[in-house]
Amino acid sequence: MPIVLRHRVVATVTAVALGAAVLTACGSSDSGEQAESGPVSLTYWAWAPNMDKVAAIWNKKNPDIKVTVQKQASGDDLVTKIITASKAHQAPDLVQAEFQALPTLVSNDALADISKEVGGVKDAFAPGLWQQTTLGSDAVYAVPQDSGPLMFFYRTDLFQQYGLTVPTTWDEFAATAKALKTKAPDKALTTFSSNDSGLFAGLAQQAGAQWWTTQDQKWKVGIDDPGTQKVADFWGGLVKEGAIDNQPMYTPAWNKALNTGQQLAWVSAVWAPGVLTTAAPDTKGKWAMAPLPQWDASKPATGSWGGSTTAVTTDSKHKAAAAKFATWLNTDPEALAALVKEAGVYPAATAAQTGGALAKSPDFFANQADFYTKAAEIAKTTAPAAWGPNVNVAYTSFKDEFGKAAKAKSDFGAALTAMQGATVADLKKQGFEVAQ
Repeated sequence: MPIVLRHRVVATVTAVALGAAVLTACGSSDSGEQAESGPVSLTYWAWAPNMDKVAAIWNKKNPDIKVTVQKQASGDDLVTKIITASKAHQAPDLVQAEFQALPTLVSNDALADISKEVGGVKDAFAPGLWQQTTLGSDAVYAVPQDSGPLMFFYRTDLFQQYGLTVPTTWDEFAATAKALKTKAPDKALTTFSSNDSGLFAGLAQQAGAQWWTTQDQKWKVGIDDPGTQKVADFWGGLVKEGAIDNQPMYTPAWNKALNTGQQLAWVSAVWAPGVLTTAAPDTKGKWAMAPLPQWDASKPATGSWGGSTTAVTTDSKHKAAAAKFATWLNTDPEALAALVKEAGVYPAATAAQTGGALAKSPDFFANQADFYTKAAEIAKTTAPAAWGPNVNVAYTSFKDEFGKAAKAKSDFGAALTAMQGATVADLKKQGFEVAQ
């Protein structure tokens, strides 16, 4: 493991004052060593729904390696719980971990390097996704499970009504937003939202951003790098000009804007149909999906919003067996079909992104027969992302700083600078060495 990923002083991203009760029955499944050839029991912490049903398929075919799923909360709560359990040497064998959480877990020595156990799996995934499981090293800390490639969703009927063309570049996107305001001042193409940092991170990723990298065995933070500055200036300019809305997503007002056609489009991920089903139920069959507008049309790229992996912990006494299950779960056709059907995920494995369980378009997009065919092509262009050990701090700072800037329609550049400063300061506080 690269030296830079380890703390100079032991620290965690967030408070880990969880009671001893939290750790009860959470440990690696067997207290004693067992030969990998004998019966093995593995525990898997996951938050995706119905993962026990998927594991049941494995258990039926692999009686010597039984996997028990323990449902967990997602996000920072799970990261904290894993770190706490790992420090007590009571972590499960496997965990469902978001891509951006991997550096935090690795820096706390919670995840095992399974590069030798998952040989040949790399080519099953888009390069930009696989890169995120290696943290730029020769190690492999997880197998990609699901992904959230960014796309452009728009109301076909309203685009036709106002004579708008689906934008293929961000310049066209800005022109479309302004044209709509001229034709219908009470409507907006979309909104800039500060309440979900993942979307902004994905947009920066598309622009080539590398928020965390390493230099001379030190972390280097580039949240204010040229790619992210370009994204911040672009969206900040549209908000300041009033060409788009400045209200947060996932509020009753946002739902109403989508449902009534006050907002015509949404930059989102492949999972958007599920959100629209509840947020804008009256608009079923009126939407279509297109690739994300591009900065350079000759080099198509998209970012990610969401996505997770299956990782093996350092506490597991059955690393090979756990890695075998992680590989099966995310590459076997039957397992992938079950993930789609039971857990409702968009699989990271490229072979599973069309046909089979995804042969039919989402019900909400029944009018677009090529939904998943197009989504698979977009997913192949997923740009690599660079995560660090304090993503939660960067995300919180984004919500605070960009929230104030969006509300006031003020300079997004200043908000980005503040986000950079907060992230660097936190790394140093945790005891990491930081390159200037």
